[in-house]
Amino acid sequence: MTLHDQTRRHPLFSAPEFRRRALNQNGGPVAKASREHGDHLLNPTLVDIAVGLRLKDAAVLVPVVDDGDEAKVILTQRTSNLRKHSGQIAFPGGGIDPEDHSPEVAAVREAQEEIGLDPAYVETLSRLPDYYAATGFRITPVLSVVKRGFELKLNPSEVAAVFEVPLSFLMDEANHQRGSRTWDDTERHFYMMPYGEWHIWGITAGIIRTLYERLYR
Repeated sequence: MTLHDQTRRHPLFSAPEFRRRALNQNGGPVAKASREHGDHLLNPTLVDIAVGLRLKDAAVLVPVVDDGDEAKVILTQRTSNLRKHSGQIAFPGGGIDPEDHSPEVAAVREAQEEIGLDPAYVETLSRLPDYYAATGFRITPVLSVVKRGFELKLNPSEVAAVFEVPLSFLMDEANHQRGSRTWDDTERHFYMMPYGEWHIWGITAGIIRTLYERLYR
């Protein structure tokens, strides 16, 4: 079956088509591709700097909601009182605990703890390449499809708001702006994807860009 036949059977930005692409990614093996995608390409030395730090392993859930022909992506806004990345737009997720058997387990657990997403509605699919954050984290993005019918309950100590963005918007390269800031006397380049009142940038935008490059470009 050709790609045209697949997308005719499942519209391009539907959850079934996302599932198919998540399981058949472009761009080489996930374990070796961190340097080759997203804003790591904009900052060639970033991975080397991050690897030299004592990194904490973390996982985030990329929750794509099955909403007919137009899937949605769940994102959160972190509260302003958190020690790192306060107030920023993020995927649900956090540190991988010793009792977590895999990044998938950690990502689903964190989503339940942060926004009350019942694991019964979540189907984990695959991973993106690890994202190396200069703030001291090695982040594994876990791709998933979420069935409608869930009810969310936010943890007010971690999450200020939750919202959904059409997958088609995030996978449109025209919406991928670039910015830069000086951090530790070094200019860092990053992606930005403004959506209504929400300013999606930094780590989250970098992961979204990697998702675009491996699944939809």
